[in-house]
Amino acid sequence: MNDRLQRAMLGALVSDAVCMPVHWYYDTAALDRDYPDLDSYQAPKNPHPDSILWRSKYKPRNKDADILHDQAKFWGQRGIHYHQFLAPGDNTLNYRLGLELYRSVTKSGVYDPEEWLNLYIDCMRTPGWHKDTYVEEYHRAFFDNFAQGRDAKDCGIKDIHIGGLTPVPFLLAALDAIDTQSAGPDLDLVESHLALTHHGAPIANAGRALAKLIAAIANGALLRDAIAEHATDFTSAEQLSSWSDFDDRMVVGRQLTPACYLPDSFTASLYLAWKYHDDFTSAIIANARCGGDNAHRGVVVGALLGAAQKIPDHWLSGLAALDEANPLVAQ
Repeated sequence: MNDRLQRAMLGALVSDAVCMPVHWYYDTAALDRDYPDLDSYQAPKNPHPDSILWRSKYKPRNKDADILHDQAKFWGQRGIHYHQFLAPGDNTLNYRLGLELYRSVTKSGVYDPEEWLNLYIDCMRTPGWHKDTYVEEYHRAFFDNFAQGRDAKDCGIKDIHIGGLTPVPFLLAALDAIDTQSAGPDLDLVESHLALTHHGAPIANAGRALAKLIAAIANGALLRDAIAEHATDFTSAEQLSSWSDFDDRMVVGRQLTPACYLPDSFTASLYLAWKYHDDFTSAIIANARCGGDNAHRGVVVGALLGAAQKIPDHWLSGLAALDEANPLVAQ
């Protein structure tokens, strides 16, 4: 297998686990107060000052749409941390699904979108399969559509959240594991997989760009060279170089939104990857400390830095998900 593609998946998992306790902190002063030493995997703390669970609602139409299970009682309450029951080194929901995708493809030896949709539905409807309290909008919309009798392949929605990119490194790593002779990623397959849950040009364009970036680095390109060549629809080397002179929170927070919305969130991720191109740890911590939707920006930052260089051992030793991936990826 291409170890850089496997490391891209691991890098994404590490970045998400680092961000998990400070996910969706928009008040960076509160982030600094609650997590002053953000240099390791940490547990989430209640109350979460920026939690929107108090105004979030989801009522399943029937049992086919029940995806909150025993977490439903926390919705409508103030201060509830989105990931309150996760332990240090755990991963959030979208990354858990990425792992399931990787495991199912490598186990069966083939990628089948219908099989994946069946597995996705089974996982989400199994009480206790994950421990997240918050479930993103696209999951809720998918299962609301499914509960109305739509075919699973027609339940996705138009969506512009960067969380939709999470499957990319997992899918690339899985396809590489079952076909080590492949010359490069099947971009149409990547795009069609993302479209199972996320429709629209913003996700499709960012997904193709991310797949090209990971593949280029996996084939030996330097990270900055890959961004300069394959991310021209989002930014430029000149722009990223000029931003690198500023404090990260000046860029991700003022020049670019720290929120989830594409294309800004993808560009913000590229900025962090560019600035910290030769330092995995600095990149993932800088991303976490910028707050906002840092966990999902982490799929870009962590995957690109993970593909570009060896991940420090201490990040892997504390990563709860490592045992669930093919053991070869740790070597």
